[in-house]
Amino acid sequence: MNNVRPKADVVIVGLGWCGSLIAEELTRAGLNVVAVERGPWFETATDFPPSIDTDELRWDTRRSMLLPPAVETTTFRNNITQQALPSRDWNLNELGYNVGGSGTHWAGMAWRFTPFDLQPYTQTVERYGKKQIAKGLILQDWGVTYDELEPFYDRFEKIAGVSGKAGKLNGEVIPDGNPFEGNRSSEYPLPPLEGMRLTDLFRDAAKSLGQHPFMVPAGQASRAYVNPLGVRMGPCTYCGYCLYYGCGNFSKSSPNACVIPALMQRENFTVLTDSAVVKVNKADDGKTATGVTYLDRNKKAWFQPADIVILSAFQMQNVRLLLLSKIGVPYDPVSKKGVVGRAYSFQTVAGATLFFEDENLNQFIGAGALSQQVDDFNGDNFDHTNLGFIGGAGILVVARGARPIGNADALPPGTPRWGKEWKKAYTHAFQNGTFIFGQGTSYSHEDYYLDLDPEYKDDNGNPLLRVTFDYNENDRLAAKFIEEKSVEIGKAMGAKIVNGTNSASGHYSPYNFASDHTIGGAVMGTDPQTSVLNRYQQSWDMHNLFVLGASSFPNNAGYNPTGTIGALSLWTAKAIIEQYVKNPGPLVKV
Repeated sequence: MNNVRPKADVVIVGLGWCGSLIAEELTRAGLNVVAVERGPWFETATDFPPSIDTDELRWDTRRSMLLPPAVETTTFRNNITQQALPSRDWNLNELGYNVGGSGTHWAGMAWRFTPFDLQPYTQTVERYGKKQIAKGLILQDWGVTYDELEPFYDRFEKIAGVSGKAGKLNGEVIPDGNPFEGNRSSEYPLPPLEGMRLTDLFRDAAKSLGQHPFMVPAGQASRAYVNPLGVRMGPCTYCGYCLYYGCGNFSKSSPNACVIPALMQRENFTVLTDSAVVKVNKADDGKTATGVTYLDRNKKAWFQPADIVILSAFQMQNVRLLLLSKIGVPYDPVSKKGVVGRAYSFQTVAGATLFFEDENLNQFIGAGALSQQVDDFNGDNFDHTNLGFIGGAGILVVARGARPIGNADALPPGTPRWGKEWKKAYTHAFQNGTFIFGQGTSYSHEDYYLDLDPEYKDDNGNPLLRVTFDYNENDRLAAKFIEEKSVEIGKAMGAKIVNGTNSASGHYSPYNFASDHTIGGAVMGTDPQTSVLNRYQQSWDMHNLFVLGASSFPNNAGYNPTGTIGALSLWTAKAIIEQYVKNPGPLVKV
């Protein structure tokens, strides 16, 4: 190839949360880093000023910050007997398409996974025995424990300026926090966001049922804040425009606001925008990566050589790149062998829609993560004996702000679709309609996986990623349980109408916007026969290749993945700096 860039110590594919965090750590350690980002450069001050940030039609309805399906999409089917077809419209695979990635447009719930979430196999077997694990369910430990990740969760929260209240601090349970969380070494850097009428209603109802409500840790600054990188954040104004929007107020935790301003000051950092990586290049013996091939905005192919290659794109894109580059053994659903594409999972969502008779929820204000939650039925926080499933969900309400266009469908059953009665119902529902959201765990199954589609290709001639997925029996039982608990809370809140919802009651479809938290396909673990990566997110097959992001997760928890993505990125950065650079090779011996 004639178009070859100067060699770097490290090349990073994707500059979202994972890419920016690890780039900051590695450049601070003196390594020369090049990041290759598919989308354009976004500048917080000029691209998201308040004068255009609240354009619902542009950002929310038309999804101007997401990767269009016309550029890259996936095909999907529910099982191997079906023909997969492309998703040609906006769907739950909401890939970022700019510097900052999905971290620019996320809602901001900044969770830690629990000790159980990182060791689900060991802790399930210890408490219930193997009989609790349904046939075909893939359940495996991650290879890293909560206690090992705790310092990196702490650093991520301080970099991101997370607002919250500790529930378990240095072994002590703290009132008004989450008593089920893993132990913390320090308090959140900022106090919780202010509550709203909706969160107060939920709090009082949950307490009346003997549950333990708390304010959700939020990636919105509740106060003015300066993070450890010297970046200043402004206090949240509760404008209600977080999810699908950038934050021109420098209040929402994002790579653009919290990391990239510091990173761009480094002379040993370069970012190549509008550049799509299509392959990880391999040495002649296939044992190491030599760099990546990417296409610039003019479709000209370039080679970026590097000693270390880090994939930190969206979960689906990481898996697709591994398959296109022929790295690792693809999963075979018949023989149950192979690892790339194995252990794909989604999120099991259930809850309830609520309509009050005469409330004033003030839905013209809010924040993306302004929520009250109970974890009494999340993970393994309750006894699953004789229930037939493992896992559960965090059950919450979200005072996110009801946008005029998007909220027009949130109406009671039987409401006409147009005319005077529709207007009347919408006027009432705007202040009286809401929902309870059960954001559930999800454990992968041996029948569901990711691979390359044999028929459909992108405009570069490369196969699209094919998703074979449906809800398994564990998902369905867990979702039904959470639906019933959500209805119970909704009635305790005093709603006039409470209707249970359950996405797992039917078949999976990417057009069901229950959640956008897709997980796995290139998972970490302790055994090369069941994982793509070791405990440091290092490839078992290629020691100078690391893969970061939700693609590493063997299972999903009842939380958003971003906090764990950030903690794992910092965990991997430390391993590279303190171990790998000094002695390149496998960090875990088999």
